[in-house]
Amino acid sequence: MTPETRVKDSSTDFSAIPLPPSLAAERHGDVAVVRLKREHKRNALDDDTVIGLEAFFAALPGDIGAVLLCAEGDNFSAGLDLSELKERDVPEGIAHSSLWHRAFDRIQFGKVPVVAVLHGAVVGGGLELAAATHVRVAERSAYYALPEGSRGIYVGGGGSVRLPRLIGVARMMDMMLTGRTYSAEEGQAMGLTTYLVDAGKGFAKGLELAQRIATNAPLTNFAVMHVLPRIAESDPASGYAMESLIAAIAQADPAAKARLRDFLEKRAPKVKQT
Repeated sequence: MTPETRVKDSSTDFSAIPLPPSLAAERHGDVAVVRLKREHKRNALDDDTVIGLEAFFAALPGDIGAVLLCAEGDNFSAGLDLSELKERDVPEGIAHSSLWHRAFDRIQFGKVPVVAVLHGAVVGGGLELAAATHVRVAERSAYYALPEGSRGIYVGGGGSVRLPRLIGVARMMDMMLTGRTYSAEEGQAMGLTTYLVDAGKGFAKGLELAQRIATNAPLTNFAVMHVLPRIAESDPASGYAMESLIAAIAQADPAAKARLRDFLEKRAPKVKQT
């Protein structure tokens, strides 16, 4: 990560959002950047960090168009901080898992799209966190695993819901039963990520994508985040009806009408290969 890519917009620093020491946030124009900062723990996720993520995504300013989620150190996240595990009865275990569900839902079904930059360990709860984002960029150092089975536990951060939709039930079963680790290239091939870049290039690529996303019409971004996943899970007839409705709402938006006029009057850039 070069110094140039980390220069922030000093006009807004998110100091009003109560973040734990394990998180840091800054602004790059219309993009908010939030970083995991527990390098000494391989960015393992404790409850304070998860609660901090929920608070950050809940309190995003209205003029932010996208978020970039990344991590300091050599790893994105090694998963749940196992040092925090204690004797829990069933109700306490359900409440703890629900805390993670609520926080990660705030990411997936929040205010704006989220781009994640992955490197090093993306394991267990770290992979569950990444799966809650909308676009994932991996550096070639990234590797993926779900070691919960060997530790006598089970995924609790929404992995049972999100990961099978990305990689299929059979592959997730194999990861959990055998402890198999996938490389960055394998993760790209099976759908865990959509971009693969060389070491040190992830932040720049992720920021480029987040800045591009932030220029979209907010209503379109909302539809992609909130409506598209539900259409995909609907029966075809319901999906078509929902698609017609959201398409009509989106095209009636004043921002969409202005963008269409710009295109028809040749003021807007044309789609081209990048």
